[in-house]
Amino acid sequence: MTLRSVVLAGGGTGGHIEPALAFAQCLRRHHPDVRVTCLGTPKGLESQIIPARGWDLEMVPAYPLPRKANLDLLRTPVRMAKATKATRKVLDKVEADVVVGFGGYVSVPAYLAAWRRHTPLVIHEKDVPPGVANRLGARFTSSIALGFEHQKAAGQQGEVVGVPLRPEISRLDRAATREEARKFFELDADRPTLLVTGGSQGARTLNEATFGAAAALGAAGVQVLHIYGARNEEVVAPTDTGAPYVSLPFVERMDLAYAAADLLLCRGGAMTCAEVAAVGLPAVYVPYPHGNGEQRRNALPVVRAGGGMLVEDSELTVSYVEGTILPLLTNPEELATMSAAAAAYGRRDGDEALLAMVEKAVSA
Repeated sequence: MTLRSVVLAGGGTGGHIEPALAFAQCLRRHHPDVRVTCLGTPKGLESQIIPARGWDLEMVPAYPLPRKANLDLLRTPVRMAKATKATRKVLDKVEADVVVGFGGYVSVPAYLAAWRRHTPLVIHEKDVPPGVANRLGARFTSSIALGFEHQKAAGQQGEVVGVPLRPEISRLDRAATREEARKFFELDADRPTLLVTGGSQGARTLNEATFGAAAALGAAGVQVLHIYGARNEEVVAPTDTGAPYVSLPFVERMDLAYAAADLLLCRGGAMTCAEVAAVGLPAVYVPYPHGNGEQRRNALPVVRAGGGMLVEDSELTVSYVEGTILPLLTNPEELATMSAAAAAYGRRDGDEALLAMVEKAVSA
C-alpha cells in the first residue's frame, strides 16, 4: 500500500522526539513521496530539533495535563477544546491518512483530533508505566506498539515492536567503525575506552565520579570520552592522566561515540537502553534517583540478560569507578561476553515493525 500523508505527534523531550524522527526516516525509505508532518509547540525541544533535521513542523497549542486538582484543572476542558480544534485543522490541511503518536503533552490534542476526525491512530509507548498522554490515547485505538517485552510483563496492552532507532544507530557495526570513531574524537586507536553520558542535560553524579577517577583511569591506560551535558557548566578535561580524556558538552554523532567505546556509563532512559542494547555496547546503568523509578525498570532487563550492570545513583562514587568499572574496562573477555548478551537482547528493527503496524491500521 501507499501512504500519502502521515502526522507524527511526540514532543517535549528527546525521548519522544527521537523515535518519531527515526520512524519518519523509515517512512520516507518505504514511501518516498509520503508527506510527513510533525506536531509541536514553540516551547518544546521539538522546535529546535525537528526543523534542523529537515522535517515539517506544525505548531499547535498544547498544555500539560494537570496531575492534581488545582486552577489548571478547571481550565483544562477549554484549553483542550482549543488545542484539539487547531490540531484537527492541521490534519485536514495535510489530508492525514494516519496519526502516529509517541507521547508527550503535544500528543493529547492529536489523539483527540484523530478520534473526532475518524483518522486511524497508532500509539508507540516505551515506558513503564505509560505516560499520561498515551494512557489517554489508548482509549481511542487498539493499535498500540510497545518498545520492550518487559512492558507486556508489567501488564501493558499492545504488540511489542521495539523502539525506532536512527539508521546510523540501527545499522552500526561497532567493530568496523571503531578506528574511524576514535580518530574522529582524537582518541588513541588501541586503548580501552570509557564513554560517559548522562543524556542531553548531563548528570552531575556521573560527571563528578568520572572526573574524580580520571587519574586512576589514565594510570591504568584507560581513555575517556565524556559528554557532560549541554546545560552544565563548561568543564576542563583532566590533563596529565597518562591517557586521553576528551570532554564535550554535546555530541551529535552518537553512533561514533558508541563505536569508539568499550563500555558506557549512563543513565537508564528508554532510548539509551534501546540504542545501547541494539549496538551491543556493555553499559553500567545509573538510574535517575527521582521520579517513578522508570529508568531502573528500563535497565533491569538488559542487565538481567547479562548486557550490563546497575548501580544506584547514591553508590556511584569515585571509589566505585576505580574499584568496579576500571577492572571491567581492563577485562576484554568479560566485555566481549557482555557485548554479545546486550546485542542478543536488543532490537534493530523497531522502525520497520512499527511501519507494518501503521500500514495495517490504515488498510483496516
